[in-house]
Amino acid sequence: MFPSSRKASPVTKAALIAAGSALSILLFQAIPSRAQQPTAPAHRHRGGGFTQPEPIDFNDHAGWTSMFDGSTLNGWDGDTKYWRVEDGAITVESTCEKPTGTIYLVWKGGEPADFEMKLEMRGEGAQVNSGIQYRGAILSPSKAHLGPGGGPQPTGVCPGGQPRGVPPSKASQAKWDMLGAQFDFDGRNQYTGQYYEQATGRGIIAWRGQVVHTEEGKKPRLVATLGDPKGLGGYVNVEGWNQLHLIARGHEMIHIVNGHAMAILMDDDATKFRKSGLIGFEIEGTGKISIRDVWIKKL
Repeated sequence: MFPSSRKASPVTKAALIAAGSALSILLFQAIPSRAQQPTAPAHRHRGGGFTQPEPIDFNDHAGWTSMFDGSTLNGWDGDTKYWRVEDGAITVESTCEKPTGTIYLVWKGGEPADFEMKLEMRGEGAQVNSGIQYRGAILSPSKAHLGPGGGPQPTGVCPGGQPRGVPPSKASQAKWDMLGAQFDFDGRNQYTGQYYEQATGRGIIAWRGQVVHTEEGKKPRLVATLGDPKGLGGYVNVEGWNQLHLIARGHEMIHIVNGHAMAILMDDDATKFRKSGLIGFEIEGTGKISIRDVWIKKL
C-alpha cells in the first residue's frame, strides 16, 4: 500500500515484467553457477570430518575368546584317529591309503546364535574340501546314511601302488555327523567363501560373489553381486594360510576371506533358518586341512 500523502503513478504490466527481468539478470550475474562455485573439501562436514574407516586388525583379540589352545584338542570332540594337533594347528588328512570320507570335529563350547569367528585355514591338495560348520546340529541317525562314508568309493590301487583304503563307516562317525550352515573351503578354490548347507536339502545358496535373500515358499533371489567369482578367488592363498572371518548376526551371514567379502546370505525362510547351533570343522575328499588361531566373539 502507498502512503496516503502520495498518489501512486499508474504501473503497467509491461513495466513490472521489465523490472522483474532486470532483477533476475542481476541476481543471475551475482550468483555463480554450480560449476563456478567453490567445492568444499570432502573432509569438511558440520564441524566434523569425513574419514575413511579404519581396517580391523585381524590379530586383535580384545573381547574375543580362544577356541583352540594351540597344542591339544581340549574343547573339541571328534575321531582322534583322524583329527590331531600338528605344529600348533588342528590337522586332519585324507589320503588314498587312509581316506576319511566326510567327517567332523565339533566344538564343545556351546551353541552360539549371534557371533563372529576368526581363524586361519590352509588346504593342501587339489581334491580336498572343508569348511566351518555353524548354527548346526548333529544329524539324526534316522536321517543318516550309515554305510561307508564319503559316497561311492573308487576302485583299484593308490598311485603309490598301495591298496586303496576304505573310509570309516558313517555309523562310527554318527555322533559327530553334522548338518547346517557351512563357510565353504576347497582345494581347487572353486567354492571357497560361498554359503553352503550340509544335509538340509538346500545345498549351495549364496555362491561366491553373491548377496542372496531367501523367503519362505520362494526360490532364493540374487540381490547384488560382490564381484566376479573368479576374481574374488584370486584373493585366496591356494596351498597357503588364509584368514577366514565369519559374521552371523540375526538373519544375516557374511563370509570374508583375507579381508574380502565372498558371500552374504539374508535368510528369511522361517522353515529353514537356524538362529543358533553347534560349530565344527569338516573334511571330505583327499588332502590335508590345517586350522589355527581360532577365536570367537559372541554378540
